[in-house]
Amino acid sequence: MTDPVTANVEGLEPLLARMENLSFDLRKKGGRFAMRKAANLIRDKARENAKQLDDPKSAADISANVAVRFSPKDFKRNGNLVFRVGVLGGAGGRKSAEQLSGLPGQDTRHWRQQEFGNSRHPAQPFMRRALSENIQAATDEFINQYNKALDRAIKRGER
Repeated sequence: MTDPVTANVEGLEPLLARMENLSFDLRKKGGRFAMRKAANLIRDKARENAKQLDDPKSAADISANVAVRFSPKDFKRNGNLVFRVGVLGGAGGRKSAEQLSGLPGQDTRHWRQQEFGNSRHPAQPFMRRALSENIQAATDEFINQYNKALDRAIKRGER
């Protein structure tokens, strides 16, 4: 069992107070843009970390398969903006290597062995490390981008 990633995020209070008087649509539109920028920061760090682990002799490239995806299901269900940073192809499930070879980094199901380890291979986390080491930078990026979006909307006269 792996340890969960925990973080203490600071600096959101002024932004939350500013959001209270804005329309739902404006909050979500600006929030989605800002959240994607923050998620992209984590994605880029995860790619950097994965490149350090990748075997250059192998055609499979974990870093090329690290991606950001918006979760429309969460948004429709409860209005929450959720972006996931993960590895395309995931664990692969029942898919064959041929089915996964069309991904940008080809078949990288072994990423889970790198991230979590097993009885013969110690864990070398690159995804969890990308988040834990950059959570405040991602939060700052979210706040910065969201404030810019709010400023633009206020300039246009939206509320």
